[in-house]
Amino acid sequence: MRYLDPKNDLTFKKVFGEHPHLLKSFLNALLPLEEGRVIESLEYLPAELVTEVPLFKHSIVDVRCEDNFGRQFIVEMQMLWTEAFRSRMVFNASKTFVRQIGKGGAYRALQPVYALSLVNAIFEPGSPNFYHHYRLIHTTEPERHLEGLELIFVELPKFRAASLLGQRMQVLWLRYLTEIQDQTEQIAPELLAEPVLEEAVDYLREGAFSRAQLDGYDKHWDAIRSEQALLSAALTDGKAEGKIEGLAEGLAEGLAQGVAEQTRKLARQMLANGLDTATVQQITGLSADDLAALRA
Repeated sequence: MRYLDPKNDLTFKKVFGEHPHLLKSFLNALLPLEEGRVIESLEYLPAELVTEVPLFKHSIVDVRCEDNFGRQFIVEMQMLWTEAFRSRMVFNASKTFVRQIGKGGAYRALQPVYALSLVNAIFEPGSPNFYHHYRLIHTTEPERHLEGLELIFVELPKFRAASLLGQRMQVLWLRYLTEIQDQTEQIAPELLAEPVLEEAVDYLREGAFSRAQLDGYDKHWDAIRSEQALLSAALTDGKAEGKIEGLAEGLAEGLAQGVAEQTRKLARQMLANGLDTATVQQITGLSADDLAALRA
């Protein structure tokens, strides 16, 4: 029996986008949750809120979740690494943080937002660590911090199971992502011995996918390789720094414009379906004037 790589857009969405209990297990293992905190609910964002921007269209940005203390999380899988992606993660996490309260809402209602990013690339070559947890800390007293945004980046190529003694489920899930590759035929017994991992492995069976799905699977890898080649060519060019900087600025601007347009589109749909203005404002973050302009 042959299996597909879980890092592909198709397989990742099938495993974690269709089976909330598997995603909960995965997040509880990967996120830096404090003692007693567990993921309680998941919200799969509608497709119209997932903005496609060049170089970002191979990201999975479709899950927001909440733990038993009300903390919100964004789950993102990124196959390519650029400095623009780092900015995008800050942008997405900040947007989620701000949208928790509507106009005139109480700031005390704001809950921290965690953004988990699984990166299939090495973006911190000078660090031996594969797990990077960023938070707002006091520069001279790092034990003190402000709750708000926390970003977690996992460099999958650096992962070594021996570095996580005592963190059994985190080890198993990371082995699932890193050991199972395209055309894998043998699965480690340790993965099959854990029920949730055994189920997640079963969803990767090549025979469970149609011919059309397998074609899409191959096209995804082709697109990834093409974009990697483009980035590599830019980095080896004598003007690479300026090109990458310009690319990052252009993508950031395009992302902001795309999100705004998708938000307006969603607002129009909700108004057309009879939702009241206050509800639409709360969901989209648009002002009363913005909604009046959409009705015009």
